[in-house]
Amino acid sequence: MISFGPKNRAQPQPDLVALRRDFHQHPELGFHEERTRAKFAQHLRALGLEVHEGVGVVGVLKAGNGNRAIGLRADMDALPIHEASPRDYVSRHPGVMHACGHEVLSDQFELVSARTVKLSLMPRQVDAIQ
Repeated sequence: MISFGPKNRAQPQPDLVALRRDFHQHPELGFHEERTRAKFAQHLRALGLEVHEGVGVVGVLKAGNGNRAIGLRADMDALPIHEASPRDYVSRHPGVMHACGHEVLSDQFELVSARTVKLSLMPRQVDAIQ
């Protein structure tokens, strides 16, 4: 079991901070994440991942030839909330903001036996599949 709690958290890379702030400045509501989806796909391709685009984005990071995999999921959409913040990366779209921490993945992952990781970026909060 790998713990990603505060003691083990690495300092974020400047390019990832810039990417996160860009997403924060340009939030898009569920099923309207055109810019967000394109930026994620571009970034994943630049990292060398196999990328599949549809309603969302799936990036596949393969290690070895096995067929076992683990999937990690996160939402891409924003919420219809006005953002009142002094930050320089505040939402540029009135009435729309990323308000839920960009869906933090689980605190602990058991990745010991995984040979393939699939990163799924979905177009809407959890109720999207209802």
